[in-house]
Amino acid sequence: MPIVRILLVLLAFASPAFAQDGIHELVAARDAAKDFKVYIDGVSKKGGRPDLTRPDVAAVLGHIYDLEAFAALPPVEGSDLNWLPDWFDAANQTHKLFIFYGAKPGPQPDLVSLQRNMTEYGDQYATAIDFMIRAMAREALAIPMFWNELPPEHRTRIREEGIAGVRKNSALFILTTVCAAIQGASKPANARLVAAALRDTRQVWADFLLPQDRARVLAELADLPKWAPDDIARADLGAFTAALAAVN
Repeated sequence: MPIVRILLVLLAFASPAFAQDGIHELVAARDAAKDFKVYIDGVSKKGGRPDLTRPDVAAVLGHIYDLEAFAALPPVEGSDLNWLPDWFDAANQTHKLFIFYGAKPGPQPDLVSLQRNMTEYGDQYATAIDFMIRAMAREALAIPMFWNELPPEHRTRIREEGIAGVRKNSALFILTTVCAAIQGASKPANARLVAAALRDTRQVWADFLLPQDRARVLAELADLPKWAPDDIARADLGAFTAALAAVN
């Protein structure tokens, strides 16, 4: 788990409130992530390729990227930080297992393996990015709520730095994963899925990203709509960047 997320989890447990909402979903996702890693390790030992469409494997991924359960959660609270970062991390570590599967270690990325995985597992990758964008957006809403609930003496510098780190990492995540999801999409539906997640959460990012990071995202995504496979994805990306530009 990245250090800023460890810090947020520790900060959240320092809060007297411990909401149960989301805990059940977290446990299911975390257990499923462990099962998926066991599956990947087994396939790797046999020198095979993961089959993410196999019903039992697809069901495991469905528990991790459970957008239906996520959408059914109650309104955001500061205490979401007790469980939400762990769910995100389970989702993030899982998608790395299949998107980097078979990639050779080294100073340069194994582009051949990455491209093969992006093509073969494009549906699952888009689903993962869709989920993680929305999970990060909920976390972004929970952070100021959590901060405002802290007694003044607990609003320390280290906590401020931890939150600033999350804000910066959010911009980096959007830049790296969204570009890959849009540019590398072999199906228009997958690009639309990711673009819709950005559209739906655009105001969250407009408010949460640091000014310099908003400017960087706008600059680096300026040409991204050209790579989008259809008008729907291009329109959604345009709505996202317009929201950021309105704040800057």
